[in-house]
Amino acid sequence: MPPYDDAAIIAGQGTVGREIAEDLTVLDILPDVVIAPASGGGLVAGVATAIKARFPRTAVMTAEPEGFDDHARSLRSGKREPHHAETRTICDALMASIPGELTFAINHHLQVQGVVTSDREVGVAIATAFRELKLVVEPGGVVGLAALLAGRFEARGNTVVVVLSGGNVDADLFARLIS
Repeated sequence: MPPYDDAAIIAGQGTVGREIAEDLTVLDILPDVVIAPASGGGLVAGVATAIKARFPRTAVMTAEPEGFDDHARSLRSGKREPHHAETRTICDALMASIPGELTFAINHHLQVQGVVTSDREVGVAIATAFRELKLVVEPGGVVGLAALLAGRFEARGNTVVVVLSGGNVDADLFARLIS
């Protein structure tokens, strides 16, 4: 089974978006923006499907590390485009070379947008999540928070939901980033 370009995987990951929508509905909150990490695009496709079903006007965004911006490029151009990174990123979970065929079709149809963030900004977000939220989040799972904290999209006056995912982070790297 592919890790992201599969209807069952997308549906399963869509439960994240469904839970967000249910929680916000109970609280009578309308989200302006929902942002989630993107590698192959399954998580974002699932989240976007659930969010747009309940909140059609909410903007959904992918977050990716700089250089690994295949979703941002593809969503802007309207066709699948690979990234052109020649280096690595601390967001090692987000290094898929091109959006999945199915995930791109869903994300493009739902008008998902993409933003990018630097490894330095990801490090700041990891430290912030640890200090302020008491969470250990892996670099690839914190890119949405990094984009928010770095001002990579307009958030002032908006209700923003950030999906944080995964705690698979090297202990030495984590210690360096939070110190």
